Amino acid sequence: MNVKDYIDTVSMLRESLALGDGKRFKIIADALELAIQENRFETTNGKLPTHRKLAEQLGVTSGTISRAYRELEKLGAVISRVGDGTYVYSKELAAKDNEGFQHGSEDVERYFDMSRNINIPIFANDHMATSLNSLAANPTAINKIYQYAPESGSVRHRRAGAQWLSEGSFKPEWEQIICTNGGQHGLLCVLMGLLKSGDTLATEQLTYPGLISIAKLLGIRLVPVKTDAEGLVPESFSEVCKKHDISALYCMPSIHNPTNAVMSNKRRHKVAAICKTNNLLIIEDQSHIVRCEKDKIPLSVLCPDITIMISSMSKSVSSGLRVGYLHSPVTFISRLANAIRSTCWMATPLAHELASTWILDGTASSMVERQIAEIQRRKKLVSPLLKNIDYCTHPFSSHFWIPVVEPWRAFEIELEMKQKDYLISTAEQFTVGRQSAPQFVRASVSNNINDDQKLISGFSAISETLSS
Repeated sequence: MNVKDYIDTVSMLRESLALGDGKRFKIIADALELAIQENRFETTNGKLPTHRKLAEQLGVTSGTISRAYRELEKLGAVISRVGDGTYVYSKELAAKDNEGFQHGSEDVERYFDMSRNINIPIFANDHMATSLNSLAANPTAINKIYQYAPESGSVRHRRAGAQWLSEGSFKPEWEQIICTNGGQHGLLCVLMGLLKSGDTLATEQLTYPGLISIAKLLGIRLVPVKTDAEGLVPESFSEVCKKHDISALYCMPSIHNPTNAVMSNKRRHKVAAICKTNNLLIIEDQSHIVRCEKDKIPLSVLCPDITIMISSMSKSVSSGLRVGYLHSPVTFISRLANAIRSTCWMATPLAHELASTWILDGTASSMVERQIAEIQRRKKLVSPLLKNIDYCTHPFSSHFWIPVVEPWRAFEIELEMKQKDYLISTAEQFTVGRQSAPQFVRASVSNNINDDQKLISGFSAISETLSS
């Protein structure tokens, strides 16, 4: 936007504020929407003024501008980019904005993908064929899964879910289990069923991209909480609760994605105490991990009346089955069941029947162990290539979390790797809000291609790029 266009736009906004009736952020948002329709921002490649600059020009607070921009974002008129600013919506920007939350597709087949944590699909073929043949020969079972199931899932499937979630001190009752079409669907149902548009959700400053995507869709505001080597920092969380009207906490206390941090039991008790004091709903996400650490106490044990646990079989057994589970206090079951009914009527009975068979006969546990063994075998191959580089990982995690040292920036490492036909992730895709993203990249050993030499070449390229 040239100087004249900017002055004209500011004048228009001032006039709208002077003549308008209602909340100032809404008046500003409506006037900016009109300016966007008139293509006033074309000469700045669609970039809107910074919050502070526009606030000073209009004599309002930065918070008012922030609310106006969020209103435009809800309407689909603009897109906010972490550490970069706010832009007029375009398909190209939208695609870039969602890069951190996508599954495999044809347009990335030319690349060797180390950007995602996925199930390594080399064990399930025989199990799948055997189970499908067995199911086909069982008319009674076929008849059951051919019909509608209850919103929460059949008793058999919920019992299997309780067994799947059982770990260490956590021994769930099947009546508190709800079947979902994967962990992402479970998260959507929790936010739809228990929160509302305009609510504020606290989460780690780096979090699951799927949460960021759903929050935008539902109009839920995310507020970041500082983290360290143990994950979420209780003192920061307490300050966030004092400054904001928080409705719930979403966190990954076990093998955090992407940092691999594991919250100590002492810290879990502190976080639980803060949630109890502030009467907050807790959403404990374990859907991204292959296996929990048995000595760690789940928040669902510490705060059983206010905690929803999300779990999934996608990382450890099968991504394509789309099988997940929610463990909920009894008081929330009906609201979560309503969310299931509203989104898909019921979790797919066929997928849950296969998963239940595997859980109940021990096949699932065997597949988990083989998945862990394969992850560790692959990491043993590539770890020597990173011997001169700092990183954080975990025995049950399939990825390395690697800091990028100055003068490099994470996006430059990502771009250079892509030019070499390798895909990795950057911290930007996990960053909450408009804070600056830390300079880290994530590289995973789990992918669809079982090619050790290609994996070694990819991590060699990472090492060479970071060491250059």
